[in-house]
Amino acid sequence: MAQRISGVAIYCVALTIGYLTFGCSHSIPRFGIGGRYLEGKQEVTKCRFGDVDKAIVALEEVVRQDPTYQDSLTLLGRAYYKKGRYRDALEILRRASAVNPEDEIAWIALGLTQLRLGDDQRGLETLKGGVTLLNKVSIDGYKGISFWDKNGSVRTAIRQSVFLLLKEYDAKEKIISSGEILLARIDDEMWKSTGEELREATRGDN
Repeated sequence: MAQRISGVAIYCVALTIGYLTFGCSHSIPRFGIGGRYLEGKQEVTKCRFGDVDKAIVALEEVVRQDPTYQDSLTLLGRAYYKKGRYRDALEILRRASAVNPEDEIAWIALGLTQLRLGDDQRGLETLKGGVTLLNKVSIDGYKGISFWDKNGSVRTAIRQSVFLLLKEYDAKEKIISSGEILLARIDDEMWKSTGEELREATRGDN
């Protein structure tokens, strides 16, 4: 009985940590650079339900303190993009890709931004590079996540982007749309996979 209670307690703690880290609460205050980063990240990656203005305020503060803090530059660039501030997004995402040339999300977001600004040739090449890098690093899981893309939604979005990129200028709007969908699928999968790992981590203790 004590072992079962202990397992339930651990499960509840895991869920609480997951909620605080990746959850949807707007009322929890965030302190320090780490807290502001998490606040901005969750608002950017909640897709349809995120508060972009809140994300920008949080991430601008993080970047002012430490522009190399995790992927804060990439997240801020994506927040600007979602807000339609494409010039700001372009500047920040260029910095993000310079700070971490292996950041596939930064390259994808940068390519989409360039296309939005009419820099089609660079946009296509940047987006192709980003999608190619994503495809390479997500063959066997992604960012150390074992429960990754079990239903194949990200893989399908990658294939769709590749197919449209081969058409280049003839499908610009569809290319942009497919790239945005790809980023949204990755965000959704990150949320879902994190929840799966939390649940799996608690099963062994029951």
